[in-house]
Amino acid sequence: MNPPKTDARRHHDPDVRGFASDNYAGAHPEVLAAVTLANGGHQVAYGEDDYTENLQRIVRGHFGASAEAFPVFNGTGANVVALQAVTDRWGAVISAESAHINVDEGGAPERVGGLKLLTVPTPDGKLTPELIDRQAWGFEDEHRAMPQVVSITQNTELGTVYTPDEIRAICDHAHGLGMVVHLDGARIANAAASLDVPMRTFTNAAGVDLLSLGGTKNGALFGEAVVVLNPDVVRRMKHLRKLSMQLASKMRFVSVQLEALLAKDLWLRNARHANAMAQRLAEGVRSVHGVEILHPVQANAVFARLPHDVSERLQKRYRFYFWDEAAGDVRWMCSFDTREEDVDGFLAALKEEMAK
Repeated sequence: MNPPKTDARRHHDPDVRGFASDNYAGAHPEVLAAVTLANGGHQVAYGEDDYTENLQRIVRGHFGASAEAFPVFNGTGANVVALQAVTDRWGAVISAESAHINVDEGGAPERVGGLKLLTVPTPDGKLTPELIDRQAWGFEDEHRAMPQVVSITQNTELGTVYTPDEIRAICDHAHGLGMVVHLDGARIANAAASLDVPMRTFTNAAGVDLLSLGGTKNGALFGEAVVVLNPDVVRRMKHLRKLSMQLASKMRFVSVQLEALLAKDLWLRNARHANAMAQRLAEGVRSVHGVEILHPVQANAVFARLPHDVSERLQKRYRFYFWDEAAGDVRWMCSFDTREEDVDGFLAALKEEMAK
């Protein structure tokens, strides 16, 4: 049978690369192939399909026998659903001030989830037991939202990576105070690649209760999952997912993408490559006089400070974002499809603009 005709046409140059976000990258060919494989015929809707069932087996292989995955559309949805599942109406979540849930989710955890964020400034995006204690008080004070959850991001929004011991210390401390630990794992694959350990080493084995498992930044078209690691602390996850408008009717197309990433080592290959490109970029930047790298480069992000006018000129050649425009701080992100020649071309452009 001849393939169906379409009027769709390409509207972009596929050879163009930028350093603005790993969300700019397309989907990995193996993920696209998996979506095609799942297409055709009928499968039960709303998660009762064979692909979502098989995803549970794969997730348990990564995170232990009690783990259960709830696929959702996006990262904000995953975080909002997860945090609602472990908070009361009067509950609050402690996070780093730089956390995605605080800075980049449009107030969704508070406006949609109905919870209070209690944030703590950190020098490197990472919480510690001592920093948590700045907000972990007033549990019985009716005038204050009750701290019930600690939310950490791995790797952090500043590109730094928690060690398993650091996460274990946070979990032990939080549990000792009667709180639950949530991990925002939008880039969890990059963290595992950086640490060279299985994801379970710094999640369920370290005491994390539930996590938001990222797929999009790792090569998926769309889709993440809330993974419940400790079922004793979670209530009515299915109902919350539906209530939060994160229940996909054709869920097989979300699940099969996560299956393609996680069933073997595609998730790790993609993350290792993105991390390696960030290291290549950082090594080149260190040789450019007048450019300062701000944080340890431990995953797929490089944070730098350079003259504002240089960044503005450079942005006309490569897409990237200011992180703190007043200070001249920028963020450069690498992806699974970033090529060595992309990095080298960017470095050449940076040197040219700095020379002006």
